[in-house]
Amino acid sequence: MAMNNTHYIVLGAVFMLYLIVTISTRNKSRKRKSRKFMEDYERKKENEDQR
Repeated sequence: MAMNNTHYIVLGAVFMLYLIVTISTRNKSRKRKSRKFMEDYERKKENEDQR
């Protein structure tokens, strides 16, 4: 009974897709945790909030 390699190819492709997704989400969460994205943010003054 010959073993078909398509199972291994499919599992390898799914694993590669998993690695790509986890690495990209890890990088995005690191960027989010850093304060660089909030550099230009200015809080509204209290007087403007009450209008």
